[in-house]
Amino acid sequence: MKLLLTSAGISNKSIEDALQSLSEKPLKELKVAFVPTASNWIDDEKEWLINDLMRCQKIFGEVDIVDISALPREKWEARFEKADVFFFEGGYTFHLMRWIEKSGLQEILPKLVEEKIYIGASAGSMVTTPSLFLEDSKVLYDEDPEDWEKDEALGLVDFCIMPHYNSDDFPKVNDENLKEIAKKTSQSIYALDDESAIKILDGEMEVISEGEWKKF
Repeated sequence: MKLLLTSAGISNKSIEDALQSLSEKPLKELKVAFVPTASNWIDDEKEWLINDLMRCQKIFGEVDIVDISALPREKWEARFEKADVFFFEGGYTFHLMRWIEKSGLQEILPKLVEEKIYIGASAGSMVTTPSLFLEDSKVLYDEDPEDWEKDEALGLVDFCIMPHYNSDDFPKVNDENLKEIAKKTSQSIYALDDESAIKILDGEMEVISEGEWKKF
């Protein structure tokens, strides 16, 4: 399994180098399927989305935008099969999790990431963990799960991730709140700022950071 779970995508050279270490080929020879689905729910100028797409265009040889909420399964699945890398963009975690389940991706993703590289940014990282922390995400990220009631996420890893640690855009993702959340779970919580990521290669985990992170 090859995972690169980030707070804000491939935001620095250390994270890019970690990505390269997951691939036997140069990054310029890889095709990435960029999944913007989580961002669809966000009503803003999406500068962060544009920046992530531009980084992918610079780093990879080919970028295909594949929205699992807009395509029938036979379409997105065929394009996933052609990709070397999946980049799951940030946005609303619950919206992304809803479509991972509704589209049928949840059934095949564990098998896909045995051979291909999964990159998560923010929500794209959070859905790989065991828990979405429904009520706590309302507080930390001002996300409304609406009719989504399932706390379980994909469980590709056995720890939880809280992105945007100590960010001005998400001031509630701080030590005080995270310590309280950690009291309610037996799982480790990794708080990552926007210059940090977690690399997983065949079960071995490594924190990559040019910024600040903390384990709770």
